[in-house]
Amino acid sequence: MSQRQPLTILFADVSGSTKLFESLGDEAARRIVSGVLQVLAEITQRHGGRLIKTIGDEVMCTFPGALNGLLAAADMQKRVSSDPVFSRDNLGIRVGLHHGDTLVEESDVYGDAVNTAARMASLAKREQIVTTASTVSGVTNAGPLRTRSLGTARVSGKLQPIEIVDVMWQDDTSNVTMVQRVVKLVEAQRKARLLLRYRGQAIELDEMAPSFSLGREASNNLMVDAEWVSRTHATIEYKRGYWVVGDRSTNGTWVRLGEAEELRLHRDEIQLRSKAGTISLGQETSLNPDYVLQFQCVEA
Repeated sequence: MSQRQPLTILFADVSGSTKLFESLGDEAARRIVSGVLQVLAEITQRHGGRLIKTIGDEVMCTFPGALNGLLAAADMQKRVSSDPVFSRDNLGIRVGLHHGDTLVEESDVYGDAVNTAARMASLAKREQIVTTASTVSGVTNAGPLRTRSLGTARVSGKLQPIEIVDVMWQDDTSNVTMVQRVVKLVEAQRKARLLLRYRGQAIELDEMAPSFSLGREASNNLMVDAEWVSRTHATIEYKRGYWVVGDRSTNGTWVRLGEAEELRLHRDEIQLRSKAGTISLGQETSLNPDYVLQFQCVEA
C-alpha cells in the first residue's frame, strides 16, 4: 500500500572514502566508513527521522518536517567534523535535502522530492549543506542556522531553475566568504551521458533527462517484453554525480560493472561506478541473453 505524504528527504554522502579504501584496504576502510554511517543514522533518529537506506557510502533519510531535517543536517556536519578519528582519516560529508510531497511505498520513498533532494546532494561540496529556498522559507524557528543564496540550479523534471541555498552550520562563520558561489550555477553544458544498447536499439541519456523506466508495460521508456520482467521493473537516473539503477521488481535486476561479478539488486539502488557493463531484468545474464542491456558511461 502506497500513500502520499509531505516529507523532508535528506542525502548525506561520505567524502574522502575513495582514498581511504586505497590506503587502508577494503576491510579496514569499510569499518571506518560504516562508523560514519552509523553516526548519521543515530543523529537521524535523534531528530525524529527515519533511515531509509544506505547506498555505498551514502545514507538516505526522511524527516516529518523541514526543521527536523535542517537541524539533523547541521548536527551531522558538526559531529563528523569534530570527531578525531574521522578527522585523522580526512573524512567529511556533504548533505543535500528538500521538503516536498513524496510517495511512501513499503519501506522506500519515491517522487519529485526525492529527485530534488538527490540533486541538492550532488551540488553540495565537502562540509556543505545545500537545500532549496522553498525548504527553508517556511521555517521560522531554526535557531542559530543561517542560510545564504546560491542562486539557481536546474533539476531534472522541472522546467524552470529553482532557488537554492547554503545552510551555514558552523558556529563561527567569520572565515566564510559570504559572497562565494560554492556551487557552479551555470549548467547549460550537459556533460554526463549514458549510452544504452538493447536488441538493436541505441538510446542516449544526459544528466538532465527525467527518470528512465524499464519494464514489461508499453508505458515504460523501454519495454522489455519477457514474462519474468515486472510491469514497471527498474529505473535509471542521474543523481549525486553517478548514473543510478533502481530496482522496483518482484524478481530483481542483475547488474555487472565492468569485469566484476554480476550483482543481484532487489528493491534497492546501485551506482554505475564503471564505464561499461550490463543490466539484466528479472534473471541473471546467463539465463537471459536475448534481453540484456549494454550500458556505457560517457563524460564530455
